[in-house]
Parts: sequence; structure tokens; C-alpha cells
Amino acid sequence: MLLLYSRVNWPTSYTLTIPTMNAARGPVEHRRRLSAFQERLADVADLAFFPRSADLHYLTGVPRDVPNFGAVLHPGDWLEGAWLTPTDGPLLALPRMTAEFGGLAESSGATVHVLPDHGDAREMVRGFLTSFSLPEAPRIAIGDATRGATVSELQSLLPRATFVSATEVLRPLRTIKSEDETATMRRAGAITEAAFGDVLTKLVHGMSELDIVSEVDYQLRRHGSLGPSFTTSLYNSGPNHPLLFGQREATWKRTLTPPVSILFDFGAILDGYCYDFGRTVFFGEPGEEFEAIFRLVMASQAAGIAALRVEGTAADADGAARRVIVEGGHGPAFRHRLGHAIGMDVHEPPFLTAGDPTVLREGMLFTVEPSITRFDTFSARVEDVVAVGPDGGTPLTTGFRELLVIE
Repeated sequence: MLLLYSRVNWPTSYTLTIPTMNAARGPVEHRRRLSAFQERLADVADLAFFPRSADLHYLTGVPRDVPNFGAVLHPGDWLEGAWLTPTDGPLLALPRMTAEFGGLAESSGATVHVLPDHGDAREMVRGFLTSFSLPEAPRIAIGDATRGATVSELQSLLPRATFVSATEVLRPLRTIKSEDETATMRRAGAITEAAFGDVLTKLVHGMSELDIVSEVDYQLRRHGSLGPSFTTSLYNSGPNHPLLFGQREATWKRTLTPPVSILFDFGAILDGYCYDFGRTVFFGEPGEEFEAIFRLVMASQAAGIAALRVEGTAADADGAARRVIVEGGHGPAFRHRLGHAIGMDVHEPPFLTAGDPTVLREGMLFTVEPSITRFDTFSARVEDVVAVGPDGGTPLTTGFRELLVIE
């Protein structure tokens, strides 16, 4: 296999054309989604509740904000979310602070009820429940992101209630992406690649990991992302840079001097959809042993992409990609599943893993992200979002696939 290198003087900025949307989502699409969900809900529950989450965003267009590390609480905020039945709603209940400072007081797609700071959340919810004319022992579907306080209050108001997962009812609708959703993901991928291109122009030996992470996050926003779709991560390793998992405050301080492989893992947010992308950059002169590792990872991804065909299975795809790395002698260093479904959440079921028998269907989107990660020497990874197709997968991002070397 020919190994391509990119050893150039990077331009001062990088431009990548962002594809336009095929169609705009709006009230009509959200009404269609809501109707399809309510039809499914009628078989399993009398009432559904979704907190502000990807589920609610998908159904109604009520947006999420940039997440916080710690909880930000308001009086009575256990009621915050949408309440609906198979035939009624949604009623969007919001504490005043969320409605006013979150800009949601005029949300479309739902009837908005605002709880004053001094209001009685239980009485407001009691009014909803009465208006829905629920049976004496109602079945309640709650979104998986629902807080325990909400469930506790509901149990108190409806002591004979039983609970099921509303997310599981909705999931089949979210798993198959429309052409419009795939187009949005493609645009999110283009923003991600454009950000990466500009990050490459800034890379120099001796940067800290925090320098690079900060540059990635800045370039994502500069190119049109709400922010990073998850915490931007680097998995760096070399003889003088031991690989450390889950120790951000320690690793961010490290300076990166040759030789070291730098493994990127990040993505953009666009219109509520999340991208996930990975590439490998090398500081210094890569030797033959690292070049072989890089080739193996790229060959593994190609095999995984080819296996993402309609009527195949998630396990088939994982097996096809994993077999390449196992046969190359590095099986134990492929430490995770091949990938995961993706859309309005970064990680969505189903997963590309040996234990997942899910049959693949057109409209599914998965990450394909093989890696060889080693603790005391060089590592490599690659990641793209891939659309399942009749003859194999189609990556939504295809740039920067050569070995990127910063000399």
C-alpha cells in the first residue's frame, strides 16, 4: 500500500466549502415526527415526559444549550420539559429563568407554560395531569435523561403509575436518518474538517496539549459550530509521552516534542446534530514501524466502511475491521468497539461491536474509528461518520487521510 505524506508549509488559513442544506427542518417536519411518536406511544403508555434533551429537540425543535460541567438549577425545575399523551400536547413547562434567559418563552412546536420563581411546580403539573384525563393506574413513558426528582414527584402525584422508557419508544425513529438529517451531518463534517485544516496551520513543536485543544475548540466555533460536540480529546503517545487515559488536567500541561504521535478526537455541532472525527498527526520523523501502524489503521477503517452495507450487521462491521488489526499483530491494542451510531447525540445505539446483532438499514449513520493505542510508544487512529449503503458505507468526510507530519 502506498503511504502518502503531507509535509508542507501550511497556509495561514484553510478554506473548505460547506455544502448547503437539501431542505430546512421546521414545524412540518416536527409535526410529522411528533405524530409518528404518538402513534407508537399509544401502544405502551398513557403519558410521556421528555426533559430538555436530544429526544425533545428531535421531536419539537426545542433546542439544547451548550452543556455545563456542574448543574445549574432553578426553582421547580424538575417539571422542565414537554408533557404529552398519544392524543394531546406537547405542553412545554419551563421555570421562569429557563424561559426568559434561555430564550424559550416563545418556543414553537409546543404550548409553553412558565413557572414563576415563587410558583408551585406540583400544582402546575397536577393541572397538566388532570387535563390529560389519565386512567387511575397510568403508564408513564419518561425520557432517559429525566431527573430522579421528576420521577419521584410523579410517583407522589400518581402513586399507582408504572414507568417505561420514552427514549426506547422514540429510538427507532431517530435511528434512521432522513436525507435532510444526513445533509446536516455532512455539513457538520465539513465544518469539522475546515476547523482541523486551520488547526494544522498552527501546529508547531513544543505546543502543549492544552494549546492544541484550545485551538480546536476556537476553530470549531470560528467555522460555524455551536461548540465542540463533546470534550475535545487528544490521545498522544511516544517514547517520551506515555499514553494517559482520563487524566486531562495532567495531560493538558504536557509539551509535545518530537517524536510523538498526536491523535485527534473532536467534532462540530450544527442545528442540533453532532459530528465525530479523528486523525493522526506526527511531530518529527516517523519511522517504518509507525508507518506500518498507520497503514494498518487505515486499512482497518476501509474494511469497516466496506462492511457497512444494508442487511449486514453491526457485528459484521466490527469483525471486518478488527480482523485487519488482529492479523497485523496488534489485536490487543484495538481497545474499543469499532464505532457507534450518531446524530443528535454523539453516541447513539446501535453500536458496532461484536455483540450487537442489529441489522443495518439505509439511513443509519455510524462512526468508523479503529485505532492502535499503545502506552509507551506511538499510536494511531482515524474516524469518520459513515452512511450505510446497499453496497457498503459512504464516509461523510474524506479529507486529511494521508499521514500528516509536522517536521
